[in-house]
Amino acid sequence: MYTCRNCKRTFRTELALSLHRDTCAEGQLFCQACGDRFAERRATRDGWHYACPNDDCEGEGLTEDILRVDDVRITTRTQ
Repeated sequence: MYTCRNCKRTFRTELALSLHRDTCAEGQLFCQACGDRFAERRATRDGWHYACPNDDCEGEGLTEDILRVDDVRITTRTQ
């Protein structure tokens, strides 16, 4: 079984989990410093200041270390 670390839903295959992550409402933000995804409500208390909720990470600032998942572009290299 594979579990989404954002919403805790379980899936039978890694592919199903991967497809779910693209639309998971709990993983709306992405921290470039640690690579974690999380809901916006976990990253801010006032709606103005953002910090990564991961205790081991010092990422902060929306559009600095923390980005909206929709704004992140994943590229692949071809050899």
